[in-house]
Amino acid sequence: MQKIIFATGNKDKMREIRMIMEGLPYEILSMKEAGINPEIVEDGKTFAENALIKAREVAKYCDAIVLADDSGLEIDALNKEPGIYSARYMGEDTSYHIKNANLISRLEGVADEDRTARFVCAVAAVFPDGREEVKIATMEGRIGYEEKGENGFGYDPILFIPEFGCMSAELSPEQKNAISHRGKALRMMRECLGNNDGKEENSNNQ
Repeated sequence: MQKIIFATGNKDKMREIRMIMEGLPYEILSMKEAGINPEIVEDGKTFAENALIKAREVAKYCDAIVLADDSGLEIDALNKEPGIYSARYMGEDTSYHIKNANLISRLEGVADEDRTARFVCAVAAVFPDGREEVKIATMEGRIGYEEKGENGFGYDPILFIPEFGCMSAELSPEQKNAISHRGKALRMMRECLGNNDGKEENSNNQ
């Protein structure tokens, strides 16, 4: 069975990925499970650039399809912060409870209609023959006034999803995967992998 190496060591993210990619004729491994632990410097200016940086670096160490994602939260009233720095916002070792509280406090006095925000996810693929693909998707919502929900991780407890009337962290895993930024981007990438016959032209769809 062919392998897909996903450039992450995040167990929560791998759980989501395996649910969404279930049924493909590939063994899906995290880079940690594959024994790959490169030093990756994410110095891109966009989510797509950072996803490609990660995928290209891991691809140097294996002869498999490598997938990587870069995702984050954009808050319109804060000039789209924390954006590509979402994981590093206030320091990588700072708990998301503290990060979420800080973002909510920075929006004090901002009306509902101006609290628009979204999760963005770019998924990049690097194939053994050097071909590359990038898919980008979003999940739109608003920043709430307090953390709610026990599902999900990261900024999920503060992004209110109007169509469901609850926070992202209050969605079931099945609901979240159906509408999430990562779920949408991975399903677009899944189509590429399902059609992967080794003859596709090198492209970078954004």
